[in-house]
Amino acid sequence: MLHWLSFLGTWTFDPALAAPLGMAAVLYAWGARTVSARHPDSPWSGRKSAYFQLGIALLWVSLQGPIGAFDDTFFWAHMVQHIVLVMVCAPLLVLGAPVLLILRVSSPRLRRRWVVPVLRSRLAFALANPVTTWLLLALVIVGTHFTPFYELTLEHENMHRFVEHPLYLGAALLYFYPLLPGNLAPRRLSPALRMVSLSLMMVPETMTGFFIYASPFVMYPFYAQVHRPFGPGPLADQQLGGALMWAGSMAIDAGWIALAAHEWLLSEARKGRRLDAVHATELLGRSRA
Repeated sequence: MLHWLSFLGTWTFDPALAAPLGMAAVLYAWGARTVSARHPDSPWSGRKSAYFQLGIALLWVSLQGPIGAFDDTFFWAHMVQHIVLVMVCAPLLVLGAPVLLILRVSSPRLRRRWVVPVLRSRLAFALANPVTTWLLLALVIVGTHFTPFYELTLEHENMHRFVEHPLYLGAALLYFYPLLPGNLAPRRLSPALRMVSLSLMMVPETMTGFFIYASPFVMYPFYAQVHRPFGPGPLADQQLGGALMWAGSMAIDAGWIALAAHEWLLSEARKGRRLDAVHATELLGRSRA
């Protein structure tokens, strides 16, 4: 019990991480307030603001809270950090629709000159390709865990902070952007394709966790040598991290798939109402004739 209290009470503070996270939260809040003041008839959604700020808060906790403080001591903490970054923080930030906020808060000149051309560029169109984004995130998840890259980030703190974390978060943001509602995506995906993509993402996530869990040896020598003030040994620690990745990814992905299914049902309901309205208009016209 004392060990867990010690774990939960250990926090760090890294200005290099705190500054961009704090700036993102402040700029988003300023943008939301500005849009609401300019357009009182269509203010910025409080739900979108809550999603974005929650994503920022979870980023702060996962990177500077107990998980971040012990990610170089326990493999399971490192895996939880990756799960939170990729499967929780990134989709929450996307649900906050920051690109739409930038578009609405920008002046007409800035919008015409920079924002709209970027959104309509070939690069944006390519990055919104669901196949490309799926492959990118799958490559990041599998490649970082089964190559020397992972050990390298453990041995070099700056690579961990400034390469690995942005890589995971960036790939996840690109992946979720065209899949979740409320965003200005160059490619509009059907609800069915969104569900297919989200379901297929379970494959690299769960298989990565399974193979790490099933490994009979410690895959990352760093964790075999690091001092452990408490907790499981190296192999048990690795098995726990693999199990969390294996089971946690399935549970969280199921939630996002349920959201996509909900959006699909709403879309079908809207189509049904439009068709009913058209049929009612046609019937009314025939009756008058």
